[in-house]
Amino acid sequence: MRASQGTRSEKSGLRYQEIEAWLREIILNGRPGEVIPSEVEIAASFEVSRMTARQAVLNLMREGLVDRRRGAGTFIADNPLHRREGVLLSFTEDMKRRGLRPSSELISAKKEIAGAGDLKMLNLKDPSSIIVIKRLRLADETPLAIERVALTSKCQKVLEEDLTSGSLHDALRKNGIQPTLASGWLKARLATTQEANRLDLPTKSPLLVETRVIEDQFGMPIEHTETAYAANRYVVDIKLNCAPAVIAPYSAAPIDPA
Repeated sequence: MRASQGTRSEKSGLRYQEIEAWLREIILNGRPGEVIPSEVEIAASFEVSRMTARQAVLNLMREGLVDRRRGAGTFIADNPLHRREGVLLSFTEDMKRRGLRPSSELISAKKEIAGAGDLKMLNLKDPSSIIVIKRLRLADETPLAIERVALTSKCQKVLEEDLTSGSLHDALRKNGIQPTLASGWLKARLATTQEANRLDLPTKSPLLVETRVIEDQFGMPIEHTETAYAANRYVVDIKLNCAPAVIAPYSAAPIDPA
């Protein structure tokens, strides 16, 4: 695949749009998972700087049309993963059921003194020690989310478990703690530079952020989690009851301060 050559001077505002149109044609005629030309190849074909080529690719990434895979290149994007309503599965369980290989990159795992947010969501008294685990969650080596989990101190034995290829909820069950009921909410925000780098996304890409509180078998909150998903790779499906409130009583999730 080679673009037409010419002696046109580079006007990046027009050239990256031209490159985008060329790449859209490749995407339209291709299939998910197929590799597209690299930024170096694009720059050489169009006689532009690599920065101009990168701008075109980043714009398509923001639209969810292409995706990067570490050390492999840029590919026509797969359809985003959909999480159905109903039973909450752990990330590991969810990916395995889809036939994908789940893995994690451990960012940190340690004891901390709980901040105001964790104190409130876990119904703890100040000061309290908690376990905080931060991980990058991947499926078939594609980064899907950055996860921060805060656990009550009675869960500290999970620090001895495999937190890169194993399931956190399996580790909790192994230690006699049964995650039972989850409440949560969704927000949207833009990725920070650090988050975009970890998720292999353009800066300020949209994130779908899920905040969740999980109770154990005794009805006590044990887990406060924030998971920031790459919005072009993950979708949460929702089904709502339209019956009047007297028929379908409202049960509020924890309210996150605006």
